[in-house]
Amino acid sequence: MSKSAELIAVGTELLLGNIANTDAQMISQALSMLGINVYYHTVVGDNPERLRDAVEIAKGRADIIITTGGLGPTFDDLTKQTLAASFGKKLIRNEEEMAKLYAFFEKRGTVMTKNNEQQAYLPEDCTVLTNPWGTAPGCAFEAEGKTVIMLPGPPRECKPMMYERALPYLMKYMDATIVSHEINIFGMGESAVEDKIKSIAEHMENPTLAPYAKEGQVVLRVTGKAKSEEEADALTQPVIDTVRDLLGDVIYGVDAISLENTVAKLLKEKGKTLSAAESCTAGLLSKRITDIPGTSSVFLGGVVVYSNEAKENLLGVPHELLEEFGAVSRECANTLANNVRQLFSSDIGVGITGIAGPDGGTDEKPVGTVYVAVSAGGMIWCKTIRPQRDRALNRNMATLTALDMIRRYLEGLK
Repeated sequence: MSKSAELIAVGTELLLGNIANTDAQMISQALSMLGINVYYHTVVGDNPERLRDAVEIAKGRADIIITTGGLGPTFDDLTKQTLAASFGKKLIRNEEEMAKLYAFFEKRGTVMTKNNEQQAYLPEDCTVLTNPWGTAPGCAFEAEGKTVIMLPGPPRECKPMMYERALPYLMKYMDATIVSHEINIFGMGESAVEDKIKSIAEHMENPTLAPYAKEGQVVLRVTGKAKSEEEADALTQPVIDTVRDLLGDVIYGVDAISLENTVAKLLKEKGKTLSAAESCTAGLLSKRITDIPGTSSVFLGGVVVYSNEAKENLLGVPHELLEEFGAVSRECANTLANNVRQLFSSDIGVGITGIAGPDGGTDEKPVGTVYVAVSAGGMIWCKTIRPQRDRALNRNMATLTALDMIRRYLEGLK
């Protein structure tokens, strides 16, 4: 029978909105790998009474309680004390962890203050989850029919602690092996994707098929459960094939890291080079490509031509063209794509120009209107993006559209 979990994030800074609770997202994804259902996320401030109330509620509705934060040396780090009291456990000095703390500060050449010692006090009879990524160890214990796991809050510590300490501890709850694959989609909205797959997804139990929306993209997660990894993976493959048949070339990959990674890989495989002329995206396409190590062999360069003068002087867009059609036009995007390709002697040139917003725009070209052009193989293609209201979304969609157009050219698609 599947176990259920509740995540309790401890920290007033989360409630104030000073930081985002990215730990919860990461932990939920990790638990899904074990088939553990997460039904509740709770956030509570650095207040022992309210934390104790949250724990009591979690006891009544979850098999596993995982907390993040509140394990450090300061006066408001009270998670261990509160959780131990809630389950009737004493905090015991762990000499091994205490020695590690003193060694850590000695190595840094600093004197450890007394308050740091509280990090080495852990609930009696607990399993210590050692933390080589920070100073505060985590811990796990069983009590009152519940499993309790406490993890540090900083994401750079919490993530490796979850995957390398908590998951192995929780493996005993697995009654099967779970394998998941992600089908990556661009060019079809979440509702349209769901409409296409609904007839098969709603009747599936094992494997399962579920949509997850990302900004500008959709991910379908196919999950199979069986006695072995090979058997679980075998369950997912027919579903992936069926989805490919249903959705076609809007699928840009399975378990792909990102659309830009897919494009970079295709450029290398095909032996093609790329350059970009960007106006409203201001270098976002170039950044995403060059964020990937090793792309200097395929990305030759980019030019940000934000003003009309830059478009004229740097990339030779005729003044008459700008006067007649405007900087935000199909004609300008085509010229940018063609001229940047010639400037860098690349195989593919991209031109992006538009109105990112929130200001500007006309009835003919409202805010969000963006033209994306690709010049390659003696041809130029241009796509118009429909208006949106959010500046960041407009720039992101323009960049994703450019990447998808490059992908389609390289794969010989429409």
